[in-house]
Amino acid sequence: MVLAMMATTTAAAKERSDAGMTYDGAVSDALAITAHRPELNVVRVAGQSMLPYFGDDAVVVVKKIDAARLRVGMIAVYVNRFGEKVAHRIIAPVAGGWQVKGYNNAEADSTVVNAGNLLGIVYATFNSSGRAPVAMAASNLPSIETVYAAPAR
Repeated sequence: MVLAMMATTTAAAKERSDAGMTYDGAVSDALAITAHRPELNVVRVAGQSMLPYFGDDAVVVVKKIDAARLRVGMIAVYVNRFGEKVAHRIIAPVAGGWQVKGYNNAEADSTVVNAGNLLGIVYATFNSSGRAPVAMAASNLPSIETVYAAPAR
């Protein structure tokens, strides 16, 4: 019964995160927001640890902020100890910074977020229906960096 409930919850979460917007449309809208704001950056998400809020091929706008302004509940984008860029929710202050965790992860990340590895916080999210390989090749949009919403490491 628990497994059936988990499968239903995961399917419902995926459904809610997929807005039906094309990937190119999501990138275009995100780039429009960042056009004249140097503190904002556009990235693509890979992974499902942050569902139902965002998942694979979501496009997020990241806002650079000072680490002193971080608070529980914000979604931090940071570089983990493996050199990966990750977007996970801040769950608690800890010695040396902040503990973060994906919404769907059982454990917190092993890397503490602090001024040294913080890239910013998620400022806006554009969920997309995904990227079609043919459309990607024909797109006139710039390629954008990827951040992970993945299992804790």
